Amino acid sequence: MFEKHHCVFSHYNYIHMVDKKWLELGFIDEPISEKTDIKAEIRRMCKEKNALIMAHYYTESVIQEVADFIGDSLALAQKAATTDADIIVMCGVHFMGETNKILCPEKTVLIPDLNASCSLAESCPAEDFEQFVKAHPGHTVISYVNTSAGTKAVSDIVVTSSNAKQIVEALPKDTPIIFGPDRNLGNYINGLTGRQMVLWDGACHVHEKFSVEKILQLKREHPGAKILAHPECKGPVINIADKVGSTAALLKYSIADDAQEFIVATESGILTEMQKSAPQKTFIPAPPDDSTCACNECNFMKLITLNKLYNCLKYEWPTIEVQPEVAQKAIRPIHKMLEMSKRLGL
Repeated sequence: MFEKHHCVFSHYNYIHMVDKKWLELGFIDEPISEKTDIKAEIRRMCKEKNALIMAHYYTESVIQEVADFIGDSLALAQKAATTDADIIVMCGVHFMGETNKILCPEKTVLIPDLNASCSLAESCPAEDFEQFVKAHPGHTVISYVNTSAGTKAVSDIVVTSSNAKQIVEALPKDTPIIFGPDRNLGNYINGLTGRQMVLWDGACHVHEKFSVEKILQLKREHPGAKILAHPECKGPVINIADKVGSTAALLKYSIADDAQEFIVATESGILTEMQKSAPQKTFIPAPPDDSTCACNECNFMKLITLNKLYNCLKYEWPTIEVQPEVAQKAIRPIHKMLEMSKRLGL
């Protein structure tokens, strides 16, 4: 899942070798005393080390509670680009840590578990995507942020679900475009903009699994509820939604709208912030297909636990590293996204 390599880190003013077991696991599982107030210690270490904890909305609620900043992929990238912290701890998945490291090469970027990958990123290996790009010469290459640094390196512009539609619309109408890796998001943008982007055939394992039938059953049980859907969902789910948008857009809508009940078709971690922001409202997670579970979770995001975060900060490992030649290429489309987002007021 992750590259194992020999590395060192500084702790308590002397050099330790990274434990072989940590390398094998991809995270640190050192025991923590039962007497330790883990949350308080995390906050103390953040202050001591000038560390910033950033968490995606899809992480466990206990991680969001201790984070300095919570956001979707666009907000996390924007925050990383402007922070004066010496250490960034990315409580999310691996590509998010890579994006932070590309934007802040001089900073230490940590992730509590190197196994926290992304099904979308895995569906689009850089070598294969590069061949796909070469097979469609003359196209502007737009890659979704849910990709590896290597895939970003062969792209012209990076987008998130918060800004993808607006960035596509900002390009001349006759611009031939490759969009990858999420076919559902690509199809959704094609439908909104009238474009005919060439799509890579990838998908998110969470958003692919929502059941239209089960969502409609919930709607029958809660007729006043509005359906919120992420654009990574399949077309049939998007077609029945009252609001389609990025995680941040769905959160904003759920707070502002008059409805008191919402059926939420995205990763269930967002319900933490929704309930916190609108405690008087009811948020119902949309269920997946082929499961007795009442909600749909990202297994990778749930790998980020409080104990792993504590050990990660304590020992300043696992670190995220990006090869300089890859980072040099990948930063251009990321900067392009940030520049266009600022210009478009996003």
